Amino acid sequence: MILETYPSVTSDFLKKQKNCFANPVGYNVSQGINGIFDELLNGVDSSEKFFPFLNDIIRIKAVQDFSPSQAISFIFLLKQAIREELKSKTEKKQLSEELSSFESQIDSIALLSFDIYMKCRERIYEIKVDEVRRMTFGLLQRANIVYEIEEESDLESATLLTQNKSSTLTKVLDKKG
Repeated sequence: MILETYPSVTSDFLKKQKNCFANPVGYNVSQGINGIFDELLNGVDSSEKFFPFLNDIIRIKAVQDFSPSQAISFIFLLKQAIREELKSKTEKKQLSEELSSFESQIDSIALLSFDIYMKCRERIYEIKVDEVRRMTFGLLQRANIVYEIEEESDLESATLLTQNKSSTLTKVLDKKG
């Protein structure tokens, strides 16, 4: 169900290719879901146990530009799969209370998943901002607008020189614009 959230061609590849090097996305999703499911079956109620499995899956989805709802939807698919698997058993054996408790635990995992996704996206945006700053600084250096100051006494003359070049650049841009 999780792999079907990808486009059909991608989904087919992720399902068929089992090699962790040829298909790291499919491998990490499979390993992560197996780990999450094992911890759920063991009755673990600690987010620390789920974190590494969720992190592996969600980091991939964050880089792939999934929306937050798309990135964590696999948790709710887990609920759906469990309901479908236990449908006949819950009706016969009155397991609805246990199922409700189990689903509540999955909801907690979904909230943790959202936190992980947001941290991953924040990190991606930080990297992008740093890259833009680095590129802008490089452009300013190439345009001879930014100078390195070696001595404290050069601070005032460097500031004046930078201001003069900046105002000259502004005038040139105004004439062209």
